[in-house]
Amino acid sequence: MNYLQRFKQYLDTERNLSERTIDAYMRDLNELAVFLKTHGAGLAGGDEIASVDTLRLRQFLATLHKVNSRTSIARKLSSIRVFFSFAVREGIIAVSPADSLASPKREQYLPKVLSVDQMADLLDQPGCGNRLLVLRDLALFELIYSCGLRVSEAVSLDVDAFDFADLQVHVVGKGQKERLLPVGRVAMEALRTYLEERGRGDVAAVFLNHRGQRMTARSVQRNLKLRLQQLGLPADVTPHALRHSFATHLLDAGADLRVIQELLGHASLSTTQRYTKVSFAHLTDVYDKAHPRSRKK
Repeated sequence: MNYLQRFKQYLDTERNLSERTIDAYMRDLNELAVFLKTHGAGLAGGDEIASVDTLRLRQFLATLHKVNSRTSIARKLSSIRVFFSFAVREGIIAVSPADSLASPKREQYLPKVLSVDQMADLLDQPGCGNRLLVLRDLALFELIYSCGLRVSEAVSLDVDAFDFADLQVHVVGKGQKERLLPVGRVAMEALRTYLEERGRGDVAAVFLNHRGQRMTARSVQRNLKLRLQQLGLPADVTPHALRHSFATHLLDAGADLRVIQELLGHASLSTTQRYTKVSFAHLTDVYDKAHPRSRKK
């Protein structure tokens, strides 16, 4: 009996995880399986799984430190824990050897953001090239920044998700969680202009590529990079940075953190609290440049 395949089925039918998430779990476990094979153990059969102990898992994690970030290692460890919990549930083993493994400390980083002036340059400067594609990208960037959308949420939108009269959009986010978001007038007008130029037709998707198919997150990132380069703005900014900028600018303007949490669709307030660090970093920078007793000689 192949327990790896049983585990994959469990993730799909009982945990109801997305295909992408399941693939990530299986990649992590296959990597562990390759390592264990050199030590006479494995993950496919019951006897193999029973022979895996905490020491073997620690040795595997030690090899990861050479080429993986702490965030990546934490994710792989999470996959391992879920698998061995499944093995306990199936009665293959009595105790999970992964229970006593300590998670690596997460790397602390501040989300990349654009300033308010940089966002204005990005959204207000005239674009060059095919008019329809310029209007499409403008509407897309406006919408991400106006609503704090993930790029995956933006490209998944259909035309009927929008209420043009009440300036709202219905978004389906991570874990199929739904939220109704306000859309700024400028963003809605940019979207309306793009759709009128494109023609509504019978295509459900809002944002289409030059072949008339739904855009991908990768193509959005490529188009944003090109636009940033044309305007002389930081070219390492990703579409997700527009979402970060949305949250940071709201916080700087005095918006309540829990309101921002709802708008972003964060399950935990601690995730949203990262933006308080970004905002404080911005305030510190302004202070250092403006205060007469702080400025460097």
